[in-house]
Amino acid sequence: KAPLIIQTSVTPAKFIGPKVFSAVYRTLAESAPIPICLHLDHCTDVDFCKMCADAEYTNIMIDASKEVFEENVRQTKEVCDYCHKLGDISVEGELGTVSGVEDQVKVAEDEAALCDPGKAVEFVEKTGVDILAPAIGTAHGIYKTPDPKLDFDRLQKIFNLFNKDGAKVPLVIHGGTGLKPETVKKLVAYGGSKFNVSTNLKHTLIDATYDYISAHRDEYNPGKIDKAVKEATIKTIEDWIDLLECAGKA
Repeated sequence: KAPLIIQTSVTPAKFIGPKVFSAVYRTLAESAPIPICLHLDHCTDVDFCKMCADAEYTNIMIDASKEVFEENVRQTKEVCDYCHKLGDISVEGELGTVSGVEDQVKVAEDEAALCDPGKAVEFVEKTGVDILAPAIGTAHGIYKTPDPKLDFDRLQKIFNLFNKDGAKVPLVIHGGTGLKPETVKKLVAYGGSKFNVSTNLKHTLIDATYDYISAHRDEYNPGKIDKAVKEATIKTIEDWIDLLECAGKA
C-alpha cells in the first residue's frame, strides 16, 4: 500500500516511444490499488518533455541545471506552462548540479554545484515548478566513498523556506543508490520527499539476469529469466519502501 513512481529515462523513452510506455503503464495503473505516477527523468530537451506530456506522462523532469540560472528558469518555465495547461501534470526542476552520469546527462565532480537556498526560492517563484531537486552533494551512479559529504543543513534550510505550513514544494534526492540507511533516514528527516534509486534497480536487474543464466546454462527460456529478475526487483523495491517508510501511505 505504498504510492509508486514508474520512471523512464530519456534514452529508452525515445527508443520505445513515449506513447507506448504511457499506454503500458496506464493500463497497469488502472488495475492497481495504489496511485501510480509515470515519470520522465532528467530530460534536457524541452520539446521531448512536451512530447511525453502529450503522451500523458504524469510527471516531467526538465533538467536545465547545467545552463546558467536565467536559461534554467526559462526552459523550466516553458515546460511548466505547457504541462499545466494540459491538466494534471506536475513538473520537476533541478537547481545546482548533481555529479555523475544519469542516462544522457553527465556532470563531472569538479563541475557539480550545490543549490543556493535564496536562488531556490526565486527559481520556484519564476518557473511555477511543482517539485524541486536541489543539489546537496549526492551523486548519480556509485559513490567513491561510503560516506559522501552531504549538506544536510542546506537541504533543511531549503525545505523550511517552502514548507513551513505543510508540504508545498516536495524536495527530491537524486543519487540515492549506495547511501547508508541512516543517511537516507536523515535525508528524509531533513526534508527529502522523493528518492531516485535508478542505479540500484539497474544493478538488481543485471545481477539477477547474470545469476540466473550462470546457474542455468542449458536453458533458453526468457520467461524464466524475467521471473527471476522480477522477484529480485520486487525485493529491492520492498527494501526501499521499508527504508523510506512509504508503506500504508497510498
